[in-house]
Amino acid sequence: MPALWPELPYAAWKDTAATLQLWTQIMGKTRLALTPWLNHSWHVTLRVSARGLITPMIHAPAADFQIEFDFIDHVLWIRAADGHARQLMLKPMPVAEFYGEFLHALSELGIAVQLDRQPNEMPDAIPFDEDTAHRAYDKQYATAFWRVLLRMHQVLAHFRTGFLGKASPVHFFWGSFDLAVTRFSGRLAPLHAGGVPHLSDAVVREAYSHECSSAGFWPGGGAIDYPAFYSYAYPAPKGFAEARVQPADAFFSRELGEFLLPYDAVRTAPDPERTLLAFLQSTYDAAANLAHWDRAALDCPLGRIGVPRTVE
Repeated sequence: MPALWPELPYAAWKDTAATLQLWTQIMGKTRLALTPWLNHSWHVTLRVSARGLITPMIHAPAADFQIEFDFIDHVLWIRAADGHARQLMLKPMPVAEFYGEFLHALSELGIAVQLDRQPNEMPDAIPFDEDTAHRAYDKQYATAFWRVLLRMHQVLAHFRTGFLGKASPVHFFWGSFDLAVTRFSGRLAPLHAGGVPHLSDAVVREAYSHECSSAGFWPGGGAIDYPAFYSYAYPAPKGFAEARVQPADAFFSRELGEFLLPYDAVRTAPDPERTLLAFLQSTYDAAANLAHWDRAALDCPLGRIGVPRTVE
């Protein structure tokens, strides 16, 4: 049996992570180009599957289809509802080559799509069809990353059951390359300043149109060189950065404006799931209490299998 909480040292697979982020952006931009806008950009996200990462159903004029990264057999599948499919073998190759093969596979299924070639949320981004720099693909670490996402999905989905208000699915954002779940207070938020690299301010402002507490998992890069869990509030209430949260390894990053908990602190804990739930709950408590959310109306106990929530 593979490890439930495998090691994922960022330094060992950062080149593969960079390539995968770009490949998932090509996948996600296909859904973006063909799907009506849903609040907070939820229409473009990917989902964790039993084999990797998958899009929800995409409806194009020529076909209903889904795209899936299979990190067991290392294949990208494009499956249409009429029974036809195409596949790309996942191996070291430049992003430009992957992009060309991907569009060719879509065309063979009769699917025509105009994609924005510019990567999002990445500094110094190279258009997909010109990028010959990013080409790494390590099968071992691609599989390990997906297995980490499986565990994250399990815990985040359980955490999601303890909230009655508006909450996002547990979903994967290909722009920022993280798995996230978000809770909303129901109140409008101040207009976001924008300024995210290679992302329209209009998109950012719509995403943060309402007050929220968001948490998730990020494999590393940029400001931190290790995988970590994060939790932030928008807008951050006064005193949020000084709040006491669990476990002891968690801390507030003033550079990022959010709480962080190193993945290894969870992976090596006696009870990783309980440790992560403590982080998720305590950071949400800090956000909701300091911002005076109506917790009596929004909170409920975590869900139990086969037990309906009691309503009196």
